[in-house]
Amino acid sequence: MLKLVGDKPLGARDAQAVSRALETDPVAMCMVAARVEEHGVSPRMLGGELWTAGDPETSLCFSGANLIPLLGDAADIAGFAARATRSPRHCSSVVGRAEYVMPFWEHAREHWGPAREVREHQPLLAMSGPPVIAPDPRVRRVRLAEIDAYLPAAVEMFRGEVGVDPCAGDGGRSYRRRIAALISAGRAFARFEDGEVVFKAEIGSMSSRVGQIQGVWVAEHKRGRGLGAAGTAAVVSAIAAQGRVSSLYVNDFNSPARQVYQRVGLTEVGTFATILVD
Repeated sequence: MLKLVGDKPLGARDAQAVSRALETDPVAMCMVAARVEEHGVSPRMLGGELWTAGDPETSLCFSGANLIPLLGDAADIAGFAARATRSPRHCSSVVGRAEYVMPFWEHAREHWGPAREVREHQPLLAMSGPPVIAPDPRVRRVRLAEIDAYLPAAVEMFRGEVGVDPCAGDGGRSYRRRIAALISAGRAFARFEDGEVVFKAEIGSMSSRVGQIQGVWVAEHKRGRGLGAAGTAAVVSAIAAQGRVSSLYVNDFNSPARQVYQRVGLTEVGTFATILVD
C-alpha cells in the first residue's frame, strides 16, 4: 500500500532527527544541509518544507524552488510524489541522487506533464583537501563593486546550462540579488582580464562539511587554454582551506568538463539526476 505523507511539514521538534539524517550523506545532501544549518527547519525561514513518511532519519524530502528527495524506500518516494502533485507545482526542478529522483519522476510526470529536459545521469564528484594541479593565482573572490562586470558571465553560463534566461520575468532583479548575495558571502570567484571575466565559478551551497561548486564557466574565446582546470582548482583550494570537502555534479554528456574536473582531482562518488520542469 502506498505510504502518504502527513500534511504537516517537519518543524522544530524534528530538528535533531533531520540533522542526523543530513549527516549520513553530506555530499549529496549539501544543498539542504546548508539551508538547515543557516535557517533551521521552520518552513518560513527555510524557504521550503521538509517532509517525511514516518521517521526523518530514514525518510526525508525537501520541497521548495527545487524539490529534492533525500532519503526513503520506494513507498516513501511514491508518497512524496503523491503529496507534491496534490496541489499546483511550485518547483522548477527535481534534483538529487538519481536513485530517488527518477522513481519520483515516474510518479509525478503523470500529473506534471512532460519535462522540459531530463538529465538522468549526472556524475556527483567530490574530493577532500587541495587540488592535484596548481590553482590559477589570478582567480580570486569577486568584490561587490564588480557585480556589473561579473553578471553578464553569470547570465551567459545560466542560459547555456539551464536553457532559460534568468533575467526573464522581473528584468533580472531576482537573479542579480542572488549573485550579489554569493559575492557578499565570498562565494563567487573569477579571473578578470582587462576588466572582463574570462573564468567564473561559485560555491552555490556551503554546509559545515561541504562546499558545492556551481556555475563553472570560461569565456568562449579563452577556452582550450587550461583556465577551467586551474580556475576550478583555485575554488577547490579555497574550500579546502576552510576544512571542507569540495563537490559538484556535471552532465554525463559534457566530456570536456568531466576531463577538467578529473584533472583537478575530483572523483565520482555517486550519480545525480535533474528534471527541469518549467
